[in-house]
Amino acid sequence: MSDIKNTNYDLLQKQLISLIEDESNLIAILSNTSALLNDHLDQVNWVGFYLIENNELILGPFQGHPACVHIQIGKGVCGTAVSNNETQVVKDVHQFPGHIACDANSNSEIVIPIHKDNKIIGVLDIDAPIKSRFNDEDRKELEKVVSIIENQIK
Repeated sequence: MSDIKNTNYDLLQKQLISLIEDESNLIAILSNTSALLNDHLDQVNWVGFYLIENNELILGPFQGHPACVHIQIGKGVCGTAVSNNETQVVKDVHQFPGHIACDANSNSEIVIPIHKDNKIIGVLDIDAPIKSRFNDEDRKELEKVVSIIENQIK
């Protein structure tokens, strides 16, 4: 039996649209998005963004404990999401080859690439202290969240 509450993703997405609809600054958009997701998602311990700069991922706006600042593309879950250009859902990060442990309390993770002008500009990264926190519904709904961001920053 899981302690995870069902997230009302429809409400979360409507709130996100309302929150960022008049904003064009990427950092402001990502900052408020990380705060909103952190408030609405149960059983998560880190919600944030990494942005591509000089061919590596650099820590962006987030909610949670201090995190790794530099991640090489192709390394860890975030770097793999970028190099494969696809969402990564990891049930147990300790079983993920090359996992970068920024927080020892993280046990599962989802990472979704963010695009602008058909290029990856960064990722949404969410960690959880429990294993198997993220399922296919979370993937689909969080990909919609990323779509809302992408539509706002075009």
